[in-house]
Order: sequence, then C-alpha cells, then structure tokens
Amino acid sequence: MSNVLVIDVGTQSMRGIIFDDKGNLLIKEQVRYKPYLSKENGYMEQSAEMYWEVLCEITNALNAKRPELMSDIIAMSVDTFRDTAVLLDKDRNVVRNCILWSDMRTADASKKLPAKQRFLFGLVGMSRPIKAIRGRVLTNWIQDNEPEVWAKVDKVILISGYLNYKLTGNLVDSYASAIAHLPFNNKGKKWLKKSDLLFPVFNLPLNKMIPLCDPGDIMGNVSEEVSKETGLPAGLKIIASGSDKSCETLGGGCLARNVASVSFGTSSTVQFSSKKYFEPEPFMPSYPSVVKEYYNPEVQIFRGYWMISWFKKHFAQHLEKRSEETGKSVEELMNEEMSAIPAGSDGLILQPFWQAGLTHPEAKGSIVGFNDWHTRAHVYKAIIEGIDYALREGLERMEKRGRQKIDFVTVSGGGAQSDLICQIAADIFNKPVKRVQTHETCALGAAIITFTACGTYKTVDEAVDNMVRFVDTFTPNPENVRIYDDLYKNVYMKLYKKLQKLYLHMDKHKS
Repeated sequence: MSNVLVIDVGTQSMRGIIFDDKGNLLIKEQVRYKPYLSKENGYMEQSAEMYWEVLCEITNALNAKRPELMSDIIAMSVDTFRDTAVLLDKDRNVVRNCILWSDMRTADASKKLPAKQRFLFGLVGMSRPIKAIRGRVLTNWIQDNEPEVWAKVDKVILISGYLNYKLTGNLVDSYASAIAHLPFNNKGKKWLKKSDLLFPVFNLPLNKMIPLCDPGDIMGNVSEEVSKETGLPAGLKIIASGSDKSCETLGGGCLARNVASVSFGTSSTVQFSSKKYFEPEPFMPSYPSVVKEYYNPEVQIFRGYWMISWFKKHFAQHLEKRSEETGKSVEELMNEEMSAIPAGSDGLILQPFWQAGLTHPEAKGSIVGFNDWHTRAHVYKAIIEGIDYALREGLERMEKRGRQKIDFVTVSGGGAQSDLICQIAADIFNKPVKRVQTHETCALGAAIITFTACGTYKTVDEAVDNMVRFVDTFTPNPENVRIYDDLYKNVYMKLYKKLQKLYLHMDKHKS
C-alpha cells in the first residue's frame, strides 16, 4: 500500500493530510492562522512567509507523530485557495503582504480601456461587469496606491506557486491553480496574449507571469536543505494539482455528467465537470479542472459560509459558555437551535450577497419578511436557506447553459459535516445529496491526482473508483420540497429585480 501527503491551504487554516491509495485518511495535522492583518475595515491581508512557516510546522509535526508514514510517502501535492497573489522581487523575496481574495478594497476602474474594448464590451452589455472585474484586480490597486512597492515587483504568483517554489526552488505553477484576477485564458489554459480582448482589463505585463504546467506534472523535488527545514524526505516528488474548489469537486467524486459538487465553505460554490467549455453565466469563464480533460463551470457565492462565522461572532457569543460545558462546537449548538425552525423559516427570506458577484455588482445582502415571532435561530436558518437558494439558481442556470442534467449533488466543506444542513440542501435542490467518506475532499482530490501521476492508477477515473465512497445519502422530504419550491420561485427569484434600483441608489452612499 502506498501513501501520499497533501497540504491543503484554506482561507482560515492549513491541513497536512496523509492518504493511502484507497482514500483512507491516515493522519491529519491542522493549524489555524493568526488573525488577518487588517489596516482598515474590510482589508484582509496575510504574510506570505506565514503560510510557509505554517506548512513547515505541519510537516514537522507529522514527522514527529508518525515518522514511519512520512518516510513512506511516495509524493506530495499542495492545493490552495484562489485569487491571492504573492509579489516577488528579482531576488525572489516577498515584497509585501498578500491581499486575500476576501479583501473588500477595489482598484480604480475609471481609467479608460482602449476604444475596441469599450465598444465591444458595451455592445454585449458587459461594461458594468468588466468595471467590477477591473476593480478586483488588486495588483492595480497596488500600482495606484503603493507605486514604490510596485516598482520592486518582478513576478506576480499565487499562493500555490509560492509554496511550490519554496518546496522545489522552481518558479512554476499548475494552470489549474491560476483561478485569479490575472491575465489568464481559461479556455486555452494559458496566459492571455497581448492581442486578446481581455488583456487590457488586467493591466499586467506578461513578463511578470511565471511558467504554467499541467496538473499531474512533477514540479520538482524536495532538496536536502528544504528537507531539514520541513522534515520532508529529501528527493520527495512535488506533484502539481490545482485550486481548492477543483480538487474538492474531484474529491467528491464529481466527474460524471449527472452529478454536481456543492461546497459549503468560506466561499460557497456549485460546480460540475464538463469536457466541453461553456460559460456558466454570460461572459464568465469555466475554470480549468484539476483533471486535464475537463473544465469546471461554477457559480460562486463569495462570502458563503463565511456568513456563519459572521453570525457566530455577532449573535452567538452566549453559546460559547455552553460550548465549553457540553464539549459541542458553537456551530453544533446553533444547528440544534435551528432544528426546531420549520422549512422556510416562518417566512423569513435572505439574499446572501454579503459580497456581490461580478454579474450583479450592485447587489447587497438582504433579509425580508420579519415578524415579531422571529428569533435568532430563524435568522440563522434563513442564512443557510438563502445560500442554498442562490446555489440552486446557479445550478439551474448551468444545467440549462451546459445542457447537462444533474440528478444528484455531492457536498463538501465545513457545513457538509452537519446532517441537518445536508438535508436542507436536499430539500431546496429537490435532489438527493450525497456525502463521501471524508469532509476533507479538497485534499482527497489532490491525493487522487497525485496517485494517478505516480502510476498507482492508470486513469483519474480508476483512482476515483478506488478512493471515493459515498457513505451518506439525504433524500428530499416532499413536504419541505413543496414549501421551498414555492418560496424559491415566487419570492426569492423575484427579490433581486425588486431591489436592484434600491441597491444602485445605495451605491451612491458608499464610504
């Protein structure tokens, strides 16, 4: 039996996990990060060096606890969260802290694009979404606000590229990790050319980009020096995998045309796998999958299950003492309170746009339907339901655009550990919801790619057959389906258009 190590880099913590070739989790070491480095409200930054320090802490802890497993691993892979750049100078030193994907600042998008781009984007009704995309190109924010910092920048890489560089000494990254506001051609799985229509949107010279490789390629090997720092075996192969969401989709067994992957993570998404490239929303790309032959069409709820952390912080402090007394997490206690609330939260409906998407850049979070009988638990359940409504809307749109009928969904992420949350999803989607043998599906997906690259399995499909097992199925409750279907079609789906003019007016009062 062979084993591989996966470093799964999340937004709030990092995990080091060793899997065997049957998909069994043998050991996990997890470290939560220090609080975000935030100079102003809405700013979220972290030190790139901190991620490397945590990786070393994890690998050394695994080596101390299970040296026989660490000495026996045949390869290693790193999957990371998306859209967070690391800036390096010519000596490959980090220039400044990383601006995280969840940061709320925006770059100045008022500078005119070339006439060709202005005309064509206006012709297809994409001027406002393109402006929103430009606002999220945070390397542009640095150019405008920190020109002395930008003058030092030689390379713009992602967290994945930085950690793989630290491990191997090679400045290369997987194209399946290049999910970011960078000049990347998602369909072609390569950097944009200067002549491409979207290139001016990103305002980044191509000489600041690094080479891209295929997922499954060997990126390099652990040197003697890195071995001493990390406790990893010298010569260990580092295999390219991809972004966390793509790995999660694969780890949930989502390769067939009739299954979708739903992630109840910090950023909540619905994805499926498609050999055909298509836009899941008008002019929004499908992302390259961690599986070479596929793309991952996706709809994303940017703050997703971060909203649970938000709710916990502001409305559930009273449960912390009970959590200490009972040994249950605050989330478990909130779920127990929610279990008494009926489907539909007694008429309370939530739009989960705590951070707006690019196709609806003016959208805001909203809750409607309050009455005097509503409680904190109603609001909590309305958040869960609102996220599912938004994901259902995205899934239905992707099914239609991709001509791909989905029969069931698999669930991943922290929220998927709750049976109640899985059941709510089954009722709102009106589809069976399936859960695999581990909630660490990001790492499992990266392990599948790693084992396949090492030749343990001839194909990814064979690896999935051997390493992914559905262990729980949640079947829709007909009565709850009836309630949710009515609220979804007759209330939720009408809210955005009803509120859009108000959202646009509120934009004038942004600070």
